[in-house]
Amino acid sequence: LADRAALWLTLIALGGGLTTFIVWQTSDGALDFSLERAITVMVITCPHALGLAIPLVVAVSTGLSAKSGLLIRDRAAFERARNLECVIFDKTGTLTEGRFGVDDVISLQGGVTDDEVLALAAAVESQSEHPIAKGIVKGADKWKLKVKSPETFKAIPGKGAQAKVKAQDILVVSLGYLNERNITVKNKRVNKLAAQGRTVVYVLRNDKLIGAIALADIVREESKKAIQQLKEMGIQCMMLTGDSKEVAQWVAGKLELDDFFAEVLPDEKSNKIKEIQERGLKVAMVGDGVNDAPALVQADVGIAIGAGTDVAVESADIVLVENDPKDVGTILSLSKATYRKMRENLFWATGYNAISIPLAAGILFPLGIVLSPAIGALLMSISAVIVTINARMLKLPSR
Repeated sequence: LADRAALWLTLIALGGGLTTFIVWQTSDGALDFSLERAITVMVITCPHALGLAIPLVVAVSTGLSAKSGLLIRDRAAFERARNLECVIFDKTGTLTEGRFGVDDVISLQGGVTDDEVLALAAAVESQSEHPIAKGIVKGADKWKLKVKSPETFKAIPGKGAQAKVKAQDILVVSLGYLNERNITVKNKRVNKLAAQGRTVVYVLRNDKLIGAIALADIVREESKKAIQQLKEMGIQCMMLTGDSKEVAQWVAGKLELDDFFAEVLPDEKSNKIKEIQERGLKVAMVGDGVNDAPALVQADVGIAIGAGTDVAVESADIVLVENDPKDVGTILSLSKATYRKMRENLFWATGYNAISIPLAAGILFPLGIVLSPAIGALLMSISAVIVTINARMLKLPSR
């Protein structure tokens, strides 16, 4: 924008200078006076201020964000952030700590102990990197259980994992997996834990349900402050998760979210973003995992948590290096402040030229007021200095 404006101003300067010379010459002005007016017009409209108006603000805002651990990978997306109306967060590792701990183990088959259920689940999950898997493995270690190494392992995207342990087919899966196979769980204790917001996974041995493991994820304290900050800015806050509706509802209630989407498979996340965009909302997606990458790309602004996977970071427009969800609000505030500074600088640069060009052309000559080329050069320099000072006054919003 600044480059285009500077081009037009250059053409106006040359055209204005030539027009000024012709007008004064046809008005019986002296040749030296006509040349002086034309040169003053061209000097005073030198597009330094306009050329600096936006690039200076961009440089300052980029520097401020980098020092604060906010890496802007796409400037256009950063500028779009000022118009955001909705921010959608991934749950695990973004709104919550992503560190699951085993809260309870329930045997659902006679002759199978709680220890055996947890040990078999830990054997399967020992080959997975998912936060729930790590929680189960740590739980087994805490219970001082002997965990066998699986002979084979296979992940079930969005639903769990399966492995062969001691020649037995063991699955650790979500409620969605059971529903697909019409396997019902009739246990009041399990239902109560799920209703309380626990993440419950189920253990099957040779396709028979033998137990359930309840895990709890901790809602990050920063998340509460981040949601509150965004709501004060008039931004809708939503959540995407592959967890059950009960777990999602518990987290959403704790954070007072506007909406949530539960039991969303990894390949469905981008479709959910598209669905919200079709409501006419400008959407940002905040995530940290491999399965968040398509949603980050689909969103108007993709924001990755810095502690996330390389795929998520590479797919994002903005990276929060410090892994703090409160920085989402900081990015939005900085985007608005940056755009405001750009408008201020453009207003000053164009306003200065709108007033100075007629003065340089000699419009006040009948009143004895004439600007020399030297004064014109001084005014042009002052204009550039003012634009620079105004850009430097851009500050990072309080965090």
